[in-house]
Amino acid sequence: MVRVTDEDAARYQADGVVLIKGLFADHIDSLRAGIARNMAEPGPYASTNDRPGDTGLFFDDYCNWQRIPEFHPTVHDPRVAEVAATLMGSQSVQMFHDHVLVKEPGTSMATPWHQDAPYYFVEGQHTISFWSPLDPVHAASLRCVAGSHLWEKDVVPTRWVSEEAFFEGDYMPVPDPEAEGMRIVEYEMEPGDTVAFHFRTLHGARGNQSDARRRAFSLRLVGDDARFVTRPGPTSPPFPGHGMVQGQRLREDWFPILR
Repeated sequence: MVRVTDEDAARYQADGVVLIKGLFADHIDSLRAGIARNMAEPGPYASTNDRPGDTGLFFDDYCNWQRIPEFHPTVHDPRVAEVAATLMGSQSVQMFHDHVLVKEPGTSMATPWHQDAPYYFVEGQHTISFWSPLDPVHAASLRCVAGSHLWEKDVVPTRWVSEEAFFEGDYMPVPDPEAEGMRIVEYEMEPGDTVAFHFRTLHGARGNQSDARRRAFSLRLVGDDARFVTRPGPTSPPFPGHGMVQGQRLREDWFPILR
């Protein structure tokens, strides 16, 4: 039984990141099957993040949960929604999107340091991402900068391969957390363990230089105060034709209420 303590919730609010052991443990097999289907049948946003000089394969894709049935049990697990509500301090939990990230053995490309929030068309304090590996992870684990969700400005969103700005705006440059002595939180994790982090938490991951795969499934959720916001350019994911306006709660027919 997964239990979230008051200490976990306080740490999430203070650091913007906390480890929840075994949250997705009941869904490991279905998520592995779903990732296999996703890689065999990529969606329109799939990428292999090809960059000259890099080795291995870094596959990522998102917004596939509605067409891949193996993802449904995780999305609709009431325990997952309950943990999300507790950590966010929200009564409601609403689906935003899923994200699959696979680094095959010998993949040199790192996941660049970034915040998710600047890419998204949603703002609010009640936001949470769950990142769960489906293989044991050590050096290729997620890395988060504690407290970065409380920074006054967001970090400029960039394209992972070209490292160009996704769009212009009033953003701070991407920092170098190690060089600047920031507190980086990372965990050795077993399949089904989950890192919970805020949309504004700066995070990244090293390449996978091991001889084992690193498959990860992410679930992005929002709560009571999350509202649609316009950005200086197209968002990622774009969700074309959504029809929402500034300050509106995300439409429930596209983004269902889970709690």
